[in-house]
Amino acid sequence: MKKNLLSLSGVKRLHLTEDWTATAVGLLFVAVSLAIFGLLGYTPQAAAFGWKNGGELLAVFSAGNLFRLLTVFAISYAFFVLAYISLGKPVKDTLGYVIVFLLAAVASLIGGNRTLGEWGLETVIFSLLIGLLINNVFGTPGWLRKSLSSELYIKIGLILLGATILFQNLLKSGALGLIQSVIVVFAVWYFSFWLCRRFRVDRELSVMLSSAVSICGVSAAIASAGAIKGDSRKLSYVVSLVLVVAVPMIIIMPLLAKLIGLDEILAGAWIGGTIDTTGAVVATGAIYGEEALKTATVVKFSQNVLLGIAAFFIAVYWSYTHSDKTGGDGQKPSLRLIWERFPKFVLGFVFVSLLFSLFFAGEAYKPVADSLKKFQNLWFTLGFVSIGLETDFKAIVNSAHRKATFVFLGAQLFNVLFTLLVAYLVFGIKW
Repeated sequence: MKKNLLSLSGVKRLHLTEDWTATAVGLLFVAVSLAIFGLLGYTPQAAAFGWKNGGELLAVFSAGNLFRLLTVFAISYAFFVLAYISLGKPVKDTLGYVIVFLLAAVASLIGGNRTLGEWGLETVIFSLLIGLLINNVFGTPGWLRKSLSSELYIKIGLILLGATILFQNLLKSGALGLIQSVIVVFAVWYFSFWLCRRFRVDRELSVMLSSAVSICGVSAAIASAGAIKGDSRKLSYVVSLVLVVAVPMIIIMPLLAKLIGLDEILAGAWIGGTIDTTGAVVATGAIYGEEALKTATVVKFSQNVLLGIAAFFIAVYWSYTHSDKTGGDGQKPSLRLIWERFPKFVLGFVFVSLLFSLFFAGEAYKPVADSLKKFQNLWFTLGFVSIGLETDFKAIVNSAHRKATFVFLGAQLFNVLFTLLVAYLVFGIKW
């Protein structure tokens, strides 16, 4: 009887897909941030988690910083509730977000240690490890699992990432950085994907792994996973692999550059094109010298800007070449089917990137971009806490992944050698 009354009254629960929900919520978040800044000049200040000694650690727990953390929680929770309403899920299922947020804060506190940061150990790896530890030792309770929407968190974060991927920065980085980045990204991606398929690594994992090793590490792995609707367990494996391999490269790359006798500019171009995480690139470049740091940052930034373009083409390729997972006749899909399968968050990412590149790129709107960057990091951290809480550790360290590890190392070796050649041709020769 109640159901009939509801239907007669025209009341109907929303039920958008996760892709459309993430896109709508992400774009609304950007729109609200711009509107509030334009009207009031206000942007929410994220809590500070950076520390190296006892005094700085105490400052993290100051009343002002905890208030900022509470503000960030309230804002993010409001949008999370909105997302669940759009998905047609009951609001009561969002209560576990409190725990997920607290675990993300703990991961941010650990990752905020600057000594760990100098070694390339980022917050994302600690968020994953905390989730894995809880799920594999104690087990994740059912009520908490209802708030574990890892793909939703990550897709919202990727849309916000568009605010910091500005095409003007690509032009500022100069033609040399762009030329090297385009050549390296294309060649290393293709070689890595070929090597994966040669060793019979499945296509999902091959795409994520190839994107991570060729473009910009963690962000590229996340973007490609979203573009192909990839398995979150495979994504957590690739992210872990990227971060673990980046640590020894911080030490090895400067030593090799000095052994070969590279000048700072050439060494920076080599470092920026081979190390997969921006933090590790900055740390490694700083070890070699100031000019090396500048050049490495330019090259890595050029690769970062290519992320949106790469994600778009990966999404088109995946939509066109894969039949419905529920079964199909193996025929090429129609344009309508490609549109249905195409991940809409990629369009949201590109739209936000164009929006900030064309209209909000000046210093006047830098506070908005910085604020969105902080929230992007938050959504990524929430996503990886969720992945850890959902994942059986055995699913990550299985025999198939061990084979993929050797493939990743082989692709990284090719990346190191090929990028050195390209860096020499682009930066080393005075044309």
